[in-house]
Amino acid sequence: MSRTKIQTVAPGTPAHQAGVRAGETLTAINGHRIVDVLDYKYYSYDPDLTLTLQTGEGEREVSLSKDVGEDLGLEFETYLMDRARSCANQCVFCFVDQMPKGMRETLYFKDDDARLSFLMGNYITLTNLSKRELQRICDLHISPINISVHATDPAVRRVLLGNQRRGGACLEIMQGFAQAGIVMNCQIVACPGLNDGEVLQQSMEDLAALYPQVKSVSVVPVGLTRYRQGLYPLRPYTAEEARAVVARVEAFAETCLGEKGSRIFWCSDEFYIQGNLPLPQDEYYEAYTQLENGVGMLRLLEVELHGATLGAPKNIPVKPFSIATGVAAAPFLREMIDRAASKCHTRLDYHIYPIVNHFFGETITVAGLLTGRDLLAQLKGKDLGSRVLLPQNTLRHGETVFLDDMTLEELSQGLGVPVVPVNQDGFDLFEAIFGV
Repeated sequence: MSRTKIQTVAPGTPAHQAGVRAGETLTAINGHRIVDVLDYKYYSYDPDLTLTLQTGEGEREVSLSKDVGEDLGLEFETYLMDRARSCANQCVFCFVDQMPKGMRETLYFKDDDARLSFLMGNYITLTNLSKRELQRICDLHISPINISVHATDPAVRRVLLGNQRRGGACLEIMQGFAQAGIVMNCQIVACPGLNDGEVLQQSMEDLAALYPQVKSVSVVPVGLTRYRQGLYPLRPYTAEEARAVVARVEAFAETCLGEKGSRIFWCSDEFYIQGNLPLPQDEYYEAYTQLENGVGMLRLLEVELHGATLGAPKNIPVKPFSIATGVAAAPFLREMIDRAASKCHTRLDYHIYPIVNHFFGETITVAGLLTGRDLLAQLKGKDLGSRVLLPQNTLRHGETVFLDDMTLEELSQGLGVPVVPVNQDGFDLFEAIFGV
């Protein structure tokens, strides 16, 4: 079956009003061949369109007019109108390779699809793109794109990606993107002794040379689970090593700020926590471009929580409650909640429970990788108050299922109190605590 075959046409949409029917195959828009979702999104943006459709009786054309950027209302077999492209690498730090057996199948899929980078914000390595696909990104001006750089030194990057044939091709491709005006956000997963130190320095200098097309770069520490038998020998950063990485990144970022007007480079919150360092202040993070990589997440949460207290009622009655979160965030969370309570002149009766990640291993300290069974085992029998608040990112996106397939309802039943997911947002956290 063609993946550009139309599955449904939403009632009242431009395509529906023009007479497009489910079961027809979209082959072209304004004469441009439609291969996948990138072609579809790009060529359907204009207001006046001619759709070429393949039907059981042959080919026909439908013309329509709509608002600029308005969706046509067509749905296809898959969102991409194609198969998602899997990763061609064997990265030494790959989290998928560190997963235990027996989990749901989708967790083992290694995505490396440029279309999902543009549409969903996924990070890609550039190693599975043909020359035609690279040129199409430039021609269609697909921007921004999120790129997993890790190192600009070709030899080091080949080792990191476990891809001797194409692993070293990165900087040259990015230079081509920059010339085409493509904006890039980048990440570097730092591994002790592999791509930190002078290698990291070189990577930062190479990427800074592509500013402003390279808009931001996050530097995050490698995440290691207890399931690494037979994998490349890696270890976590020591506190001293983490402080050295932060110092190097901050020093170069300060140079970039003076020369280019932006720091460009930021370490994730994890690096500050591992190095026992205070988090930078709000203004340090500029536009918080790298939030998805944990850069400034805790500081922004505090800023938002403080904003929620402004103008809020005083002496708000709050029933006892508890919060379960990752080991890394727990101390910061208590400090910011106590400050918010003080501003509202409200005495809170609550507990914060840092949940140790026994499922993946104790070196995994972020909330987003907590499982239902660890939460149940470590919260059961504790003083939980009237409810347990939990970071929303512990659950599968758009669903109420944890990584180990336990459901939110099962956890609530096991604990005997409601478990309430809360978005990574200070205003939502304030409302969940104070009910305002």
